Amino acid sequence: MDFFSKAHQSTGQRDSRDKGGALQEQAPKDNEWRSQNYPTRRAPAQTHYPSIKDTPPPPLRSLIMAAAIRSAVGRGSVATGLRAAAAVPASMRFASSKSFFPNEPEAPTVKTAVPGPSGKKAISELDQVFDTRSVNFLADYNKSVGNYIADPDGNMMLDVYAQIASIPVGYNNEHLAKAASSPQMVNALINRPALGNFPSSDWGEILKTGILKVAPKGLSNVFTALAGSDANELAYKAAFIFRRQLERGGPDVEFTPEEIESSMNNQAPGAAQLSILSFKTAFHGRLFGSLSTTRSKPIHKLDIPAFDWPQAAFPQLKYPLEEHVEENRKAEQASLDEVEHLIQHWHLPPAAVMVEPIQSEGGDNHASPEFFQKLRALTRKHNVLLIADEVQTGVGATGKFWAHEHWNLQDPPDMVTFSKKAQTAGYYYASHALRPNKAYRQFNTWMGDPARAMIFRAIIEEVERLDLVNHTARVGDYLYGKIEALAKQHPEHFKNLRGKGQGTFIAFDSPKRDQFLAKAKEFGINIGGSGASAVRLRPMLTLQEHHCDILVEAMEKIVKAL
Repeated sequence: MDFFSKAHQSTGQRDSRDKGGALQEQAPKDNEWRSQNYPTRRAPAQTHYPSIKDTPPPPLRSLIMAAAIRSAVGRGSVATGLRAAAAVPASMRFASSKSFFPNEPEAPTVKTAVPGPSGKKAISELDQVFDTRSVNFLADYNKSVGNYIADPDGNMMLDVYAQIASIPVGYNNEHLAKAASSPQMVNALINRPALGNFPSSDWGEILKTGILKVAPKGLSNVFTALAGSDANELAYKAAFIFRRQLERGGPDVEFTPEEIESSMNNQAPGAAQLSILSFKTAFHGRLFGSLSTTRSKPIHKLDIPAFDWPQAAFPQLKYPLEEHVEENRKAEQASLDEVEHLIQHWHLPPAAVMVEPIQSEGGDNHASPEFFQKLRALTRKHNVLLIADEVQTGVGATGKFWAHEHWNLQDPPDMVTFSKKAQTAGYYYASHALRPNKAYRQFNTWMGDPARAMIFRAIIEEVERLDLVNHTARVGDYLYGKIEALAKQHPEHFKNLRGKGQGTFIAFDSPKRDQFLAKAKEFGINIGGSGASAVRLRPMLTLQEHHCDILVEAMEKIVKAL
């Protein structure tokens, strides 16, 4: 069963700068540090970029030529496979791979603590006008490239957190830079339209060649938004409007005077007595409606009024999955039974069930495809909509463009929300029946942003050009195998490893998680956590095998240093 290497419950996620693990103010000098910690990655003498199918744009040609010249200076072969890797010298242990970014560093560079003196000074100045308590470090995006993020102190870290899972195809990607400087983009930036009233004449073409080109199967419509929380909240509104239209007798039935008057006093029947059903340890955003469905960490919810909406337990799977098959099936069935009970008996009837394919903020919690298939059947049985929150899981990270493709549904979700790696936001939906029956019921000034939609279009083009979804599936298998081998050597630091067969969407629990995250920066790795104790990997789709080797070797050094 390919699925069964998934998640065990963890709750909450740290947003603040990691405090654990004392950092040295001054790390060893650059060359000394690199030679001690990361042997030079070697590649064949002849440089070739087989995954880049088209001729690189002119600005890249000189960089590729330079990379070829550097490569020709005698680079040896490398070992592949976990056992073979352990048998060869460390200096030869990295897998053979050519970077999608010829000017990308071969290894991390750590010159100071992170943040270092310059970074700390800049954070202090920023704090005078901006709350910096959640800031990890300041980045230098001019110098960041590919899978590496730079900071003001000259540190260059392999970034497997990627702006909380939001960078899809690398920093300073040449194709995105070209799209960002196009006349169409410039026009969209300086003439941002109120899309609901005055969309640009090319808005339909932008949608059809971008956002709708990758629409989930069965969902041919889109409502564009500004952020993930916004997309989820708009999907909730669509669900409520749809439910009330059904109860009223159809979209053509007019509102009653009582409904119109009571709505202005936030009272029934105009203010519908409905709910959205979500799951414990879920995260769906921090706006008022989306926050009422978020259950991952108290700090998100404290002091904020909330709707009295139901929550069901999300299955808490035990690992290794193949050793707990029956227990995990019972846990999933108990969750489904609770969902059905809440749909039938909650005092505010659910208009929709909201679920993440993988609970991300709540600790990287997984469930089987069978669980989601049965959940879809339940929602159909009780005439409740199913919304898949793909804000974090979407756009290729799980080895499918949309993570819910792993569910193998015959009947797709009614709505799928997206953001993060899409660099824009919104929700896809299946039927025109989910459009409100009157104008202005789903509306705001911007209703999305053509500039961000064009960036998503460029991202899609890059994903297709480099076949990054299949690439991520392959690299994820490679990375999972490497971490699995490391976990067997250090089981006390790698618990409940999960994400097998889910691309690079991999996580594990660490009893010393906060120290692990802080120590990682000393070894040139920017990595994040989720839940109470999870270390979650959220690399870009451009992560390659040689990056995995660097990451896993750093992980081994981290756990030995804890």
